[in-house]
Amino acid sequence: MSRTIAATAARTRVFAMMDADGDGVISAYDYLSRIDRTVLATERTEDDPLVVTARAEGRKAWAAMDANDDGKLTFDEYNAWVGADKFDNICRFALGSLFDLVDADGDGALDKAEFTALRTALNNPPGNAAAAFDALDADGDGRIGRDAYLASIRAYIVGDGSPMGEVLY
Repeated sequence: MSRTIAATAARTRVFAMMDADGDGVISAYDYLSRIDRTVLATERTEDDPLVVTARAEGRKAWAAMDANDDGKLTFDEYNAWVGADKFDNICRFALGSLFDLVDADGDGALDKAEFTALRTALNNPPGNAAAAFDALDADGDGRIGRDAYLASIRAYIVGDGSPMGEVLY
């Protein structure tokens, strides 16, 4: 499969996960509710600095994606917008802040339960969380580091090989 075809397929799946209500567009509510679900899953309070950071990063990411400020993002808008540069400069901060929310001990790595909680909050299909975890846990230590997690998502959306992406669907 070509890199362009792989990237478009990955973006289609990511778009569907972010389109929480399945209406074919991502609204601000759809996008920002990912943060709400993550906060709920971690039982953190609104004044927790990690929650404050996640909300700020989420709002920044949404503002960047919704460049025409119409409150919605179609797949064509998302597909034209997202890429390596946008991931490196915007998405990794928003996704990294959600990773940090579920990293209960703050050690920069998630165990399988934390990883599953994050994937569920991000509206990933629940049936493949264990396979995705195992694909990323290359050394078999039962932990996935923040950098490896973010690198795998980046590789997935740009159409490069991603161990986690390969087991998603």
